[in-house]
Amino acid sequence: MVLRKAGTAAAAAGVVTFGLLGLVTVGTFAASGTPQQSANRAALSPGTVPAAFQAPIQQWGALCPEISPPMLAAQLYQESGFDPKAQSGVGAQGMAQFMPDTWAAYGTDANGDGKKDVWDPLDAIASAATFDCALAKDVAKVPGDRQANLLAAYNAGPYAVTKYNGVPPYKETQGYVRNIQAMARSFSVPTAPVEVSGQSAGAIYFAQSKLGTPYLWGGEGLPSQNGRFDCSGLTQAAYASVGITLPRVANDQWYAGPHPSRDQLRPGDLVFWATDLNDPRSIHHVGIYVGGGYMINAPHTGAVIRYDKIDTREYIGATRVTSDGAQALPARNADGSVSAPSRPGSTTPTSPTSPTSPASPAAATTPSAPVAPAALASPGGAATRPAAGPPAAAAPPAPTGPDPAGAGRPTAKN
Repeated sequence: MVLRKAGTAAAAAGVVTFGLLGLVTVGTFAASGTPQQSANRAALSPGTVPAAFQAPIQQWGALCPEISPPMLAAQLYQESGFDPKAQSGVGAQGMAQFMPDTWAAYGTDANGDGKKDVWDPLDAIASAATFDCALAKDVAKVPGDRQANLLAAYNAGPYAVTKYNGVPPYKETQGYVRNIQAMARSFSVPTAPVEVSGQSAGAIYFAQSKLGTPYLWGGEGLPSQNGRFDCSGLTQAAYASVGITLPRVANDQWYAGPHPSRDQLRPGDLVFWATDLNDPRSIHHVGIYVGGGYMINAPHTGAVIRYDKIDTREYIGATRVTSDGAQALPARNADGSVSAPSRPGSTTPTSPTSPTSPASPAAATTPSAPVAPAALASPGGAATRPAAGPPAAAAPPAPTGPDPAGAGRPTAKN
């Protein structure tokens, strides 16, 4: 995003520099709130799901008690990044990454067009929920957290969950359950003040030390780049300095924790801008909030890292970075597509005793008969397939002026 009111930077420097460390310390450690409650029953947080998918995810996310709209959204984001055209190297297809045999059993015609189309986002959303609920039914008698057991069955198969009387001791499965439940908090409307991050002050300290550094498209602060950054490169490095690994893309950093409202912002929160406030895939700029309505950011080509106001037209919201939230974010492939979560195969379990091989991954596992979605009305209207996900990486031309799309967007990065 091109932040044109550079004249505000001088005023910001005076306001923010005065007592900055005190402001950060007070804002980070004194501003409080209790940790938000479980995301299990929460509604979707605005701006976290593309508008075209929000209503069906909210609807189908209530298909059975073991799932929720935020959990379903987290699964879809983990599997494909909300890309209806996603296709994996092993043949998984669509937004929910169904294998053909599983789709044949659980595909659902959600939009009433007479077809069960794995590439149709409405059908994929409904089918993901239907499959989840079928798995929940298969492991309903297993003790423990019913949602965790369902997620474990999705990753490792219901046999493994039954065999181990709960989440099986497979590293991939334990990580999948942990990551989906952590990411669900990023998709949930906070029902209590969002807990303040203890690492915020260190992240701001790092960003402050880079003030005045020239912007570089694609910059990550490497020696070969003369220590220069673009917007998401700066935020990634700032949180890396306090031991939190963020992804390289700004619209992935958006999901690194819960989303405080404008009046709940605290120093260290990441603040974001988008060309379409109803579609988080259009996020194109990120900065680090420092208090008083200002942030530190790497704005655009030709500028330096500086203070700027956050209250501009394309402001979409903020994220309070958490270690669990950052760890839960999916990796991306070289072409920008999301790398689907790993599933156990011949991996040795984390327990000392090696059990027999688990059932096939959920994408190839057929549980009991699917839960009928008749209790929910199908979303109306034909599905409109949005544009494909991030473009394939290609070396950008050397920028000579303001960045074309507004903010420092390097190749396959924001």
